[in-house]
Amino acid sequence: MSFKSMLLAAGVSVGLMSGAALAAGPEIVSGPGADPTCFVPWSDDVQYFQWPAKEGPYRIAVVNGFVGNVWRIQMIQTAKAYAALPEIGKDIKEFKIVSVGTDMAAQLGAVEDFINQGFDAVLVNPNTPKGWDRVIRLANQKGTVLIAFDNQVETKDMAGVAQDQIIMGVQGGQWLVDHIGKKGKLLEIRGVPGFSADQERHDGFRSVVEADGMEFEIVEVIGNWAPGDSQKATADAIAAHGQFDGIFTQGGTNGTVQALIDAKHPFIPIAGEGENLFRIQMAEFADEGLKGFSYGQSPAQVAIAMKEAIAALQGKPIPQLVKIPNPTTNYEIMVAGEDYFPDLTADFFAANAFPPCGLNFTAPQLMAQTGDNEE
Repeated sequence: MSFKSMLLAAGVSVGLMSGAALAAGPEIVSGPGADPTCFVPWSDDVQYFQWPAKEGPYRIAVVNGFVGNVWRIQMIQTAKAYAALPEIGKDIKEFKIVSVGTDMAAQLGAVEDFINQGFDAVLVNPNTPKGWDRVIRLANQKGTVLIAFDNQVETKDMAGVAQDQIIMGVQGGQWLVDHIGKKGKLLEIRGVPGFSADQERHDGFRSVVEADGMEFEIVEVIGNWAPGDSQKATADAIAAHGQFDGIFTQGGTNGTVQALIDAKHPFIPIAGEGENLFRIQMAEFADEGLKGFSYGQSPAQVAIAMKEAIAALQGKPIPQLVKIPNPTTNYEIMVAGEDYFPDLTADFFAANAFPPCGLNFTAPQLMAQTGDNEE
């Protein structure tokens, strides 16, 4: 069962409890919640959390895991850029960001430290989906708003902001089937092992290409969502297995394309992430056979989590799980200046606009920030 299924099933049981059951934490209330066009509930079964209103401005922290790829750096830049907006900054008294690496104990310790320091909200990009019960209990005792984003946690008691990772894999797999047929040799380039996003994208992809009637040979490698790692993994796979008919990659897509170029491998259909450089490659090499599909796991979801945390601290109800739409494009419909930016060769993710939330970060806005901790 996926995290979302478990969470929604758990949400039904939560609905049978009174708010007193979580007296030290948020109360379970009826929807709709605050800003429903932005904070869209994952489904009709999702419950709503409401914390007692606090007077602002607030102390907010972001606890990231590893910071070893472009997406994580841009996520930190986005958080800083959002906090710097005058209309948001007026509600923030103190803002901290830390990246702790892949060690779960270090991440738990960092979250607990911020809670014990009296921070009003802590936003977490979780290293693993399990093991958060102790931290949630502490947050509830201290009245801290705790929100997971990007990767998620397997619990009914913690708010979350998420994109549908399974659907990303399904969309990528279906794109390849539509452009290759039902048989051939596929290269699957996975993300960082152990993360829920990696597993769910993999599961969605395999649900399509391993369905009845499919006859694919699949070679699986690890790319760690990073261009350099993906480039090496692709190059090694080509050297060991010869030519492929299609590629599904979870990230570092421009590195994968560069490996094809270096190996003089014919361009083939690729379903990949939302990197601006990949979309530039899609536009440049479409006529040579690079039929590209690009889905976007947006770093801007950290800003949506921040926006939601402020609403929760103001006493407004929020969904237990917010569903962010998956922005997608392909080589046939991309628009320069909207879906990708051909004059910007810096390595960044192009999908950063969420109009229902009033978010539209420009590349210069993000590049003005660093990916360092904000301490």
